[in-house]
Amino acid sequence: MKKILVVDDEENIRLLLKEELEDEGYEVITAENAATALQLIESARPDLVTLDIKMPGEDGLMALRKIRERSYDLPVILCSAYSTYQTDFSAVAADHYVVKSSEFTELKQKIRDVLEP
Repeated sequence: MKKILVVDDEENIRLLLKEELEDEGYEVITAENAATALQLIESARPDLVTLDIKMPGEDGLMALRKIRERSYDLPVILCSAYSTYQTDFSAVAADHYVVKSSEFTELKQKIRDVLEP
């Protein structure tokens, strides 16, 4: 079973996404900030990370740089409510960029594309 780390500072988003992805057959772990996410990447070894950009403290783009330094091959999908970050140079290090919506069809498809080629 593939393991996904969901990183988002909003608890309701984490819980909803966890439920949606578990329904798709994935094991899901969650983190509310970048620091916790980086620890979980080391200890839990997820197969993929979904990463929110706008978080208090260290934002998702800073976390993405650290993930790439430590685990270059780990797939990362940036998820943001703001499409403006798609043009941010830092975002190109991600495997995919998904704009958050009330349903997760696009995100689930990107995850399938990465984990089940």
